[in-house]
Amino acid sequence: MMPEAPPIALHCEGLSKSFGAVTPVGDATFHVTAGAILALLGPSGCGKTTTLRLIAGLDQPDAGTIVLDGSVVQGPDVSVPPERRRVGLVFQDYALFPHLDVQANVGFGLSRRNGRAARVAETLELVGLSALASRMPHELSGGQQQRVALARALAPEPRVVLLDEPFSNLDAALRNDLRNDVRRVLRESGATAVFVTHDQEEALSLADQVAVMIDGRVLQVAPPYDVYCHPVSRVVADFIGHYNVIHGAAMGRMVVCELGTVRIQDAMSGPVDLYVRPEALQVTSDRNGQGVIEARQFFGHDQLLHVRLDSGLVVACRVEPTFIAPEGVRARIQINGDVVAFTRAGTDARGRRGAPVTPPAARPRLA
Repeated sequence: MMPEAPPIALHCEGLSKSFGAVTPVGDATFHVTAGAILALLGPSGCGKTTTLRLIAGLDQPDAGTIVLDGSVVQGPDVSVPPERRRVGLVFQDYALFPHLDVQANVGFGLSRRNGRAARVAETLELVGLSALASRMPHELSGGQQQRVALARALAPEPRVVLLDEPFSNLDAALRNDLRNDVRRVLRESGATAVFVTHDQEEALSLADQVAVMIDGRVLQVAPPYDVYCHPVSRVVADFIGHYNVIHGAAMGRMVVCELGTVRIQDAMSGPVDLYVRPEALQVTSDRNGQGVIEARQFFGHDQLLHVRLDSGLVVACRVEPTFIAPEGVRARIQINGDVVAFTRAGTDARGRRGAPVTPPAARPRLA
């Protein structure tokens, strides 16, 4: 017997919002299952924060429906005020009350009922700040202030927690540590969360589902692996990570390109563009290879080789840090991972995806 699917905690359908001649959100549709973490990922100015404000009720959409735990909070003739939506907010700048200590900040949104102090203590324990309950915000580090903001959002047990670029004010090392802590806290609390980010690594590593938003529209909602390896359109592929674009010719289920022949799942015909991740290319030194190693970037955990093919096309290949071959050496390149095929640019105005190309025994790995 199949387990029951978790209920949908948040559903947004056809959301749109304009400010004069500017339309930051247009026809955005997505949902989040209970207890899941969804990343709303997109470039700056694509409408992510506006979407968050619409969910919270801080702005009113021009059209669309928002449903929280099965109850319509925004729709035709329905507009539940923010304070009645039971939505927790974590702002980019934390928005802590500077005149209140940590425990007072966390308890601010709780009613004066029995158990209030216990709930504050429980939430502080969850975020690991019990020992700092009497500290003032200015006495805390940036990471500690972020934890207080998260605790304050979680304390009233909201239907959904909304986080707006929660790690953008932190340095890189602290940002990575805090991501793991925030994920753990959200998991342990059982909270449903939507967080806005323009950082692809952040979205892919923290979220259960990634909603890619471009120009006010949600173009794909899928688990991180699928968004990374199987983008649904050329627009999404161009935004997520880095691809090498290699021209090829499709004949049925085969695509011929200058790196060889790959098999595709569904038949295509004519010119195609193969979108190939750097880590899907295997490099070996070979004087009879298809190109020359032109440059390298060493990152410690891996390195990126730039290989100029005999056609003049330069492709990026991600290899192990132990790979040793000097610049100027000829190399052979083989496709050994997931590839995505699209009808050649300019032949399909909608940029629709062709069949994902997966060579036999492919073992794709994330960057």
